[in-house]
Amino acid sequence: MRVLLLNQCFHPDHVATAQHLGDLALELVKAGHEVTAVASSRGYDDPARRFPVRETWNGVEIRRIWTPGLGKKAKWRRLVDFAVFWLNAARILLLLPRHDVTVCLTSPPLISTLGTLAAKLKGGAVVPWVMDLNPDEAVAAGWLKAGGLAERTLTCIQNWSFRQAARIIALDRFMAARLIAKGVRPDVIHTDAPWSHDQAVRFDAAARAAFRAKHGLGGKFVVMYSGNHSPCHPLDTVLAAAEALKAEPDIHFLFVGGGSEFKKVQAFQQDRALSNITTLPYQPMSELSGSLSSADLHLVVMGAPFVGIVHPCKIYNILTLGLPFLFIGPEESHGGDLARRLNDPGYARLARHGDVAQVVAHVREAAAGGARQPEPSAQRLGGEYSHSVLCPRLVQVIEQAGLAR
Repeated sequence: MRVLLLNQCFHPDHVATAQHLGDLALELVKAGHEVTAVASSRGYDDPARRFPVRETWNGVEIRRIWTPGLGKKAKWRRLVDFAVFWLNAARILLLLPRHDVTVCLTSPPLISTLGTLAAKLKGGAVVPWVMDLNPDEAVAAGWLKAGGLAERTLTCIQNWSFRQAARIIALDRFMAARLIAKGVRPDVIHTDAPWSHDQAVRFDAAARAAFRAKHGLGGKFVVMYSGNHSPCHPLDTVLAAAEALKAEPDIHFLFVGGGSEFKKVQAFQQDRALSNITTLPYQPMSELSGSLSSADLHLVVMGAPFVGIVHPCKIYNILTLGLPFLFIGPEESHGGDLARRLNDPGYARLARHGDVAQVVAHVREAAAGGARQPEPSAQRLGGEYSHSVLCPRLVQVIEQAGLAR
């Protein structure tokens, strides 16, 4: 079977969608399929980073698209990059041969529509893998007016492509409900979360100690937010809590990653001269076990308007590690679901956005208990979201979609 993967990010980029799509590509090759990936030639968070226009990676043929790399400093810059990617992707898809299945992610927005148009022209099935929903996300973030002409037009286009899909991959029950509300048939929707990177990430006591020593965290109770810093994961409450705890030197907040809000975290720390906040860029996969293991309390954040629109992917690596986490967001959400399944308030804590006192109390209570050893019940739950379970299952969904056509 010939499978086309379409997304702005792909290997060797380090953002989550690139890593998950790379995992899927390798699993498809392992299953005997011919795989082509179409992605951007620039790094997602660092447009100055360039990748080869064409290469073969572990049996995957990669075609990369030129974009101007204007970055994320302004919305118009992102729109221009998206538009150029879209147009150049259309050109490449016209030149490529027919594929049995096209798997479309959701960056840039409406890219599944392009995959659907190409499949309509050449044949084959389309499987959108919905990592986030747009224009829903743009509306929730305040970038688009709900009910306005732009929003209604984009929603109509997106809904058309979803209704043409052979299967749609939703990440949780809340996202599936949103898709059904858009008119997608329930039998078309397959709900599975993005897997953890358990093939590369394990709790590593030695790497934990080395990472903490390298970054001056020895003897600290480390509260970590690791991953994409975006408006979907508002950090205002966390930052206010860090400021409230600035006089307690044993508690340290570590922000690792990138994204549009990362510089705001850095500016907050610098403007207030907070010595209890450290910021670090994304860590390479080879060092991820040490980085994630170094935390005593992980933070998982979900903005209330974004439930069912985006998904807290980072939580699966945390479960794999077996380390405690604090979920800040609405209880009626996927993060709330997982916390209730664990039913261990000492391991899985819940807090509301805006309730700084509640977050401070959780952090102090966790710090008073000291560093915990990995929790086996959490690791067992994490096993349900492992690469070895979910990635082969997604391959089966894609194969079934191709055979049905």
